[in-house]
Amino acid sequence: MADASSHDTIRAEFIEKTGLFSQAEGLPRIAGRVLGLLIYDGDVVPFGELAVKLQVSRASISTSVRLLEERGLVKRVNKPGERQSFFQLAPDPYGTMLKVVQQRNRSFQAEIAETIESLPKEADAQGRLKAYYDFYASIGAAISVALTEVNKPEVLEAGQQPATLKGFKDDE
Repeated sequence: MADASSHDTIRAEFIEKTGLFSQAEGLPRIAGRVLGLLIYDGDVVPFGELAVKLQVSRASISTSVRLLEERGLVKRVNKPGERQSFFQLAPDPYGTMLKVVQQRNRSFQAEIAETIESLPKEADAQGRLKAYYDFYASIGAAISVALTEVNKPEVLEAGQQPATLKGFKDDE
């Protein structure tokens, strides 16, 4: 069994890796680190504590949580009597991510189909473009399977849902 310092190291590495993965997907690294912290800890975290825990400026946290909220990955909640906002993992964040990928994939497919339609039937590129279209069709099928999997009740209950909000209310 891992000791506390080993656990802290594993946690820190996960948060940093999530930042790097998110950066590769076009988000700021700090936004990914915020997401990683909320996934790993599963808690409702005060705004100021995010800056302290991640050792970044409050301005960076503000920008990051705004982006994550816009993408439906984190949710702002308030606690009566508290001036600062609190943040938690949004319900179904993985399904939300997959839906974005699915939409982007469908757009790629549509663009490829439009190109195929505009070519003469005997064009040399027809076969290659059709194979490219089929590639995205296969990805689309896989995304549909993944969406079904992440939305199963047992998966949702196993960790996609945010922590219980005792004393908090939604900021919607």
